[in-house]
This record gives sequence, structure tokens and C-alpha cells, in this order.
Amino acid sequence: MDFYDVVRTRRSVRKYSDRAIPEEVLTRVLEATRVAPSGSNRQPTRLILVNDPAVKEQLVALCHNQAFVATAPIIVVACGRDLNYNRGEWMGRGAILVDTSIVVDHLTLAARAEGLGTCWIGSFNGPALKQFFSLPDDIDVCAVTPLGYPAEEGAFGEPQQRMPREELVMWNAWRA
Repeated sequence: MDFYDVVRTRRSVRKYSDRAIPEEVLTRVLEATRVAPSGSNRQPTRLILVNDPAVKEQLVALCHNQAFVATAPIIVVACGRDLNYNRGEWMGRGAILVDTSIVVDHLTLAARAEGLGTCWIGSFNGPALKQFFSLPDDIDVCAVTPLGYPAEEGAFGEPQQRMPREELVMWNAWRA
């Protein structure tokens, strides 16, 4: 699939089929996450893959009762390690989110290229997830996404209601 088609048609999927993800497809998607860049190549991201139905059901409550999360074959919990390294002055601890977001973005785009759906979940109880997975003090959950084949045809349609490029892009200065 052409990269620009992948980017243009990646959508949040909230209905998943029970079709298993073939091992070779999952391997390619995870390889895309492995090669994602990070600041100073520190690679602070770790992924917890959840496929146990009982564990997935428990995660629903920790994702503010978004039941669709557990309908995908896999739930990806993206975690970031606080490296105590402020490489951007103002960024500080936010670097965890940036680096982990790059990995999750690679995951979502690779998934789309493979015909898999994702839905970047930002509404979750971070401290409760941290406790649930017994994460070390220096690790935080940064994002969650289901991963699986969409249950509905047409899940990857063309973008809707996007601002014009002229409104998005400014040259040389801010303009209101």
C-alpha cells in the first residue's frame, strides 16, 4: 500500500472482528515500532501486548469503560520510561510522551498498511493501569490502542472535515 494512501486513510476503528492477526502481520507491525526513532536514541518505550480475554475485560474499566477496546484481538499498552534526561529545556518529562507517541504512530500507520485498525486511546486511568501492570516507579502508561481487523467494511474512508492546508501551514511567522 502506498505510504500516502496509508496516511490519508488511517482512521480510529471502534468495531473489531474476532479474526486473528497472523503472526507474520503482527511481526511486521511490531518491527515498525522497533525501528521508530527516539530522542538521543534512548528508546524509552516498552509495549505490553494483551490478548488474554480476562485481562482485556479488566482493562475496559481502566479505559473509562470503553468496551470496544476489549473487542480487538490485542490491546497495546504503550509505556514510557522516565530517563531523567531533559534534552529540550522546556520539554522535560514530556519527552516520554513524545518518544512513545512516535512509536505508537509507527504502530498505527503500520497497522493500517496491513489492513488492521487501531484507535489511539488517551482516556484512561494512568495510575490505575500502572498499578494493574505493577509498573516500576520510572515507567508510565502513555497510550493504549486496540489492534485488530475492522468489523465493518469502509472503516478506512477518506478524511472528513479537515481544515484547508492554507489554514494549517504558516510560513515564517504566526498568523491568526
